[in-house]
Amino acid sequence: MDAIRTSLDIKEYPDTEVQKNQVLTLEEWQEKWVERKITFHQEQGHQLLKKYLDTFLKGDSGLRVFFPLCGKAVEMKWFADRGHSVVGVEISELGIREFFMEQNLSYSEEPITEIPGAKVFKSSSGNISLYCCSLFDLPRANIGKFDRIWDRGALVAINPGDRKRYADIMLSLMRKGVQYLLCVLSYDPTKHGGPPFYVSDAEIERLFGSVCNYRCLEKVDVFEERHKSWGIDSLVEKLYLLTEK
Repeated sequence: MDAIRTSLDIKEYPDTEVQKNQVLTLEEWQEKWVERKITFHQEQGHQLLKKYLDTFLKGDSGLRVFFPLCGKAVEMKWFADRGHSVVGVEISELGIREFFMEQNLSYSEEPITEIPGAKVFKSSSGNISLYCCSLFDLPRANIGKFDRIWDRGALVAINPGDRKRYADIMLSLMRKGVQYLLCVLSYDPTKHGGPPFYVSDAEIERLFGSVCNYRCLEKVDVFEERHKSWGIDSLVEKLYLLTEK
Protein backbone atom coordinates (compact mmCIF):
# COMPACT_ATOMS: atom_id res chain seq x y z
CA MET A 1 0.00 0.00 0.00
CA ASP A 2 2.82 2.40 0.82
CA ALA A 3 4.30 1.85 -2.63
CA ILE A 4 1.00 2.69 -4.28
CA ARG A 5 0.53 5.80 -2.16
CA THR A 6 4.05 6.96 -2.96
CA SER A 7 3.56 6.54 -6.70
CA LEU A 8 0.27 8.45 -6.59
CA ASP A 9 1.93 11.29 -4.72
CA ILE A 10 4.43 11.86 -7.55
CA LYS A 11 3.66 15.31 -8.91
CA GLU A 12 5.82 15.88 -11.98
CA TYR A 13 8.88 14.44 -13.67
CA PRO A 14 11.41 17.14 -14.51
CA ASP A 15 12.55 15.81 -17.90
CA THR A 16 9.40 16.67 -19.83
CA GLU A 17 11.35 17.59 -22.97
CA VAL A 18 13.00 14.21 -23.38
CA GLN A 19 10.21 12.81 -25.61
CA LYS A 20 9.57 15.94 -27.66
CA ASN A 21 11.11 14.61 -30.88
CA GLN A 22 9.48 11.18 -30.73
CA VAL A 23 7.44 10.42 -33.85
CA LEU A 24 5.15 7.59 -34.89
CA THR A 25 3.74 7.72 -38.42
CA LEU A 26 0.12 6.97 -39.30
CA GLU A 27 1.39 3.90 -41.13
CA GLU A 28 3.04 2.63 -37.95
CA TRP A 29 -0.27 3.03 -36.08
CA GLN A 30 -2.06 1.11 -38.82
CA GLU A 31 0.56 -1.65 -38.56
CA LYS A 32 -0.15 -1.96 -34.83
CA TRP A 33 -3.72 -2.93 -35.68
CA VAL A 34 -2.67 -5.39 -38.35
CA GLU A 35 -0.09 -6.98 -36.04
CA ARG A 36 -2.57 -6.94 -33.10
CA LYS A 37 -0.30 -4.75 -30.98
CA ILE A 38 -3.32 -3.07 -29.45
CA THR A 39 -2.84 -3.55 -25.71
CA PHE A 40 -4.25 0.00 -25.39
CA HIS A 41 -7.72 -1.37 -26.22
CA GLN A 42 -9.84 -2.07 -23.14
CA GLU A 43 -12.43 -4.76 -23.79
CA GLN A 44 -14.45 -3.91 -20.70
CA GLY A 45 -14.27 -0.17 -21.26
CA HIS A 46 -12.57 2.38 -19.07
CA GLN A 47 -13.31 2.02 -15.37
CA LEU A 48 -12.84 5.70 -14.56
CA LEU A 49 -15.29 6.70 -17.28
CA LYS A 50 -17.74 4.19 -15.85
CA LYS A 51 -17.25 5.69 -12.39
CA TYR A 52 -17.69 9.31 -13.52
CA LEU A 53 -20.23 8.76 -16.31
CA ASP A 54 -23.13 10.39 -14.48
CA THR A 55 -20.92 13.36 -13.51
CA PHE A 56 -19.83 13.64 -17.13
CA LEU A 57 -23.33 13.48 -18.62
CA LYS A 58 -24.97 15.65 -15.93
CA GLY A 59 -28.35 14.15 -16.75
CA ASP A 60 -28.38 15.78 -20.19
CA SER A 61 -29.95 14.02 -23.16
CA GLY A 62 -29.24 14.09 -26.87
CA LEU A 63 -25.60 15.09 -26.50
CA ARG A 64 -22.98 15.05 -29.24
CA VAL A 65 -19.92 13.15 -27.98
CA PHE A 66 -16.53 13.17 -29.69
CA PHE A 67 -13.98 10.34 -29.44
CA PRO A 68 -10.57 11.40 -30.83
CA LEU A 69 -8.43 8.45 -31.97
CA CYS A 70 -11.33 6.18 -31.07
CA GLY A 71 -10.02 2.78 -32.14
CA LYS A 72 -12.81 0.31 -31.36
CA ALA A 73 -13.60 1.76 -27.93
CA VAL A 74 -16.60 -0.02 -26.43
CA GLU A 75 -17.53 3.19 -24.60
CA MET A 76 -18.87 4.58 -27.88
CA LYS A 77 -21.76 2.15 -27.62
CA TRP A 78 -22.35 3.16 -23.97
CA PHE A 79 -23.17 6.69 -25.11
CA ALA A 80 -25.13 5.60 -28.18
CA ASP A 81 -27.25 3.25 -26.05
CA ARG A 82 -28.12 6.22 -23.82
CA GLY A 83 -29.45 8.13 -26.81
CA HIS A 84 -26.44 10.33 -27.49
CA SER A 85 -24.79 10.92 -30.86
CA VAL A 86 -21.20 9.68 -31.16
CA VAL A 87 -18.55 10.84 -33.63
CA GLY A 88 -15.08 9.29 -33.67
CA VAL A 89 -11.95 9.57 -35.76
CA GLU A 90 -9.52 6.70 -36.31
CA ILE A 91 -6.77 6.10 -38.86
CA SER A 92 -7.25 2.31 -38.86
CA GLU A 93 -10.12 1.08 -41.01
CA LEU A 94 -9.56 -2.32 -39.45
CA GLY A 95 -10.22 -0.88 -35.99
CA ILE A 96 -13.43 0.79 -37.13
CA ARG A 97 -14.77 -2.33 -38.83
CA GLU A 98 -13.95 -4.40 -35.75
CA PHE A 99 -15.93 -1.98 -33.59
CA PHE A 100 -19.11 -2.47 -35.60
CA MET A 101 -18.57 -6.21 -35.87
CA GLU A 102 -17.83 -6.75 -32.17
CA GLN A 103 -20.78 -4.57 -31.11
CA ASN A 104 -23.09 -6.37 -33.56
CA LEU A 105 -24.01 -3.13 -35.29
CA SER A 106 -24.87 -2.91 -38.96
CA TYR A 107 -23.33 0.04 -40.77
CA SER A 108 -22.79 1.77 -44.08
CA GLU A 109 -19.69 3.44 -45.46
CA GLU A 110 -19.20 6.32 -47.82
CA PRO A 111 -16.33 8.48 -49.04
CA ILE A 112 -15.67 11.87 -47.45
CA THR A 113 -15.61 14.20 -50.40
CA GLU A 114 -13.61 16.89 -48.58
CA ILE A 115 -10.79 14.44 -47.69
CA PRO A 116 -9.50 12.36 -50.61
CA GLY A 117 -9.15 8.68 -49.69
CA ALA A 118 -11.04 9.04 -46.41
CA LYS A 119 -14.30 7.31 -45.47
CA VAL A 120 -17.01 7.67 -42.88
CA PHE A 121 -18.66 4.61 -41.35
CA LYS A 122 -22.17 5.14 -39.98
CA SER A 123 -24.27 2.83 -37.84
CA SER A 124 -27.64 1.97 -39.34
CA SER A 125 -29.27 3.61 -36.30
CA GLY A 126 -27.55 6.82 -37.35
CA ASN A 127 -26.10 7.81 -34.00
CA ILE A 128 -22.51 6.56 -34.46
CA SER A 129 -20.31 8.05 -37.20
CA LEU A 130 -16.65 7.04 -37.36
CA TYR A 131 -14.32 8.90 -39.69
CA CYS A 132 -11.39 6.95 -41.08
CA CYS A 133 -8.73 9.58 -41.65
CA SER A 134 -6.02 11.55 -39.90
CA LEU A 135 -7.39 13.63 -37.06
CA PHE A 136 -5.53 16.60 -38.52
CA ASP A 137 -7.55 16.31 -41.75
CA LEU A 138 -10.86 16.01 -39.91
CA PRO A 139 -11.71 19.75 -39.69
CA ARG A 140 -12.13 19.77 -43.48
CA ALA A 141 -15.16 17.48 -43.06
CA ASN A 142 -17.06 20.12 -41.05
CA ILE A 143 -18.27 17.73 -38.36
CA GLY A 144 -19.72 20.46 -36.14
CA LYS A 145 -19.24 21.04 -32.42
CA PHE A 146 -19.60 18.79 -29.39
CA ASP A 147 -21.09 18.82 -25.90
CA ARG A 148 -18.70 16.16 -24.57
CA ILE A 149 -15.22 14.93 -25.47
CA TRP A 150 -13.79 11.67 -24.13
CA ASP A 151 -10.02 11.73 -24.61
CA ARG A 152 -8.46 8.49 -23.51
CA GLY A 153 -5.47 7.20 -25.45
CA ALA A 154 -5.54 10.24 -27.76
CA LEU A 155 -3.49 13.13 -26.36
CA VAL A 156 -1.04 10.56 -24.95
CA ALA A 157 -0.69 8.98 -28.42
CA ILE A 158 -0.25 12.14 -30.48
CA ASN A 159 3.37 12.88 -31.35
CA PRO A 160 4.53 15.45 -28.74
CA GLY A 161 5.48 17.88 -31.49
CA ASP A 162 1.88 17.85 -32.76
CA ARG A 163 0.14 18.52 -29.44
CA LYS A 164 -0.55 22.22 -30.02
CA ARG A 165 -2.20 21.45 -33.37
CA TYR A 166 -4.18 18.69 -31.68
CA ALA A 167 -5.33 20.92 -28.82
CA ASP A 168 -6.36 23.67 -31.25
CA ILE A 169 -8.61 21.17 -33.06
CA MET A 170 -10.13 20.00 -29.77
CA LEU A 171 -10.82 23.60 -28.74
CA SER A 172 -12.42 24.32 -32.12
CA LEU A 173 -14.85 21.41 -31.62
CA MET A 174 -16.11 22.57 -28.22
CA ARG A 175 -19.69 23.73 -27.93
CA LYS A 176 -20.70 26.15 -25.15
CA GLY A 177 -21.01 24.26 -21.85
CA VAL A 178 -18.65 21.49 -22.99
CA GLN A 179 -17.34 18.84 -20.61
CA TYR A 180 -13.99 17.36 -21.71
CA LEU A 181 -12.71 14.29 -19.87
CA LEU A 182 -8.99 13.77 -20.44
CA CYS A 183 -6.87 10.79 -19.37
CA VAL A 184 -3.11 11.21 -19.23
CA LEU A 185 -0.30 9.03 -17.96
CA SER A 186 2.49 9.87 -15.55
CA TYR A 187 5.74 7.90 -15.59
CA ASP A 188 9.46 8.63 -15.87
CA PRO A 189 9.88 9.66 -19.54
CA THR A 190 13.64 9.13 -19.39
CA LYS A 191 13.00 5.39 -19.05
CA HIS A 192 10.38 4.89 -21.78
CA GLY A 193 10.19 6.68 -25.11
CA GLY A 194 6.45 6.19 -25.65
CA PRO A 195 3.81 5.96 -26.90
CA PRO A 196 1.86 6.40 -24.76
CA PHE A 197 3.69 9.62 -24.03
CA TYR A 198 4.06 11.35 -20.68
CA VAL A 199 1.85 14.44 -20.30
CA SER A 200 2.57 16.80 -17.42
CA ASP A 201 0.21 19.16 -15.62
CA ALA A 202 2.21 22.04 -17.10
CA GLU A 203 1.53 20.69 -20.59
CA ILE A 204 -2.23 20.62 -19.95
CA GLU A 205 -1.97 24.22 -18.80
CA ARG A 206 0.03 25.17 -21.91
CA LEU A 207 -2.39 23.48 -24.29
CA PHE A 208 -5.75 24.29 -22.73
CA GLY A 209 -5.25 26.72 -19.84
CA SER A 210 -6.04 29.91 -21.74
CA VAL A 211 -9.54 28.67 -22.61
CA CYS A 212 -10.39 25.96 -20.07
CA ASN A 213 -10.53 25.40 -16.35
CA TYR A 214 -9.30 21.94 -15.44
CA ARG A 215 -9.12 19.79 -12.35
CA CYS A 216 -7.86 16.33 -11.61
CA LEU A 217 -10.75 14.07 -10.61
CA GLU A 218 -8.69 11.02 -9.75
CA LYS A 219 -5.27 9.40 -9.92
CA VAL A 220 -4.98 5.63 -10.25
CA ASP A 221 -2.00 3.31 -10.09
CA VAL A 222 -2.28 1.36 -13.37
CA PHE A 223 1.15 -0.30 -13.34
CA GLU A 224 1.06 -3.92 -14.55
CA GLU A 225 3.68 -6.61 -15.01
CA ARG A 226 3.81 -5.92 -18.77
CA HIS A 227 4.93 -2.35 -18.12
CA LYS A 228 8.25 -3.61 -16.77
CA SER A 229 9.26 -4.15 -20.39
CA TRP A 230 9.01 -0.37 -20.83
CA GLY A 231 11.78 0.01 -18.26
CA ILE A 232 9.53 1.78 -15.77
CA ASP A 233 8.45 0.82 -12.26
CA SER A 234 5.56 3.26 -11.80
CA LEU A 235 2.61 4.25 -14.00
CA VAL A 236 -0.18 6.54 -12.81
CA GLU A 237 -3.25 7.45 -14.82
CA LYS A 238 -4.79 10.85 -14.15
CA LEU A 239 -8.34 11.82 -15.09
CA TYR A 240 -8.97 15.52 -15.69
CA LEU A 241 -12.22 17.36 -16.29
CA LEU A 242 -11.87 20.41 -18.54
CA THR A 243 -14.64 23.00 -18.74
CA GLU A 244 -14.85 26.38 -20.42
CA LYS A 245 -13.72 29.44 -18.49
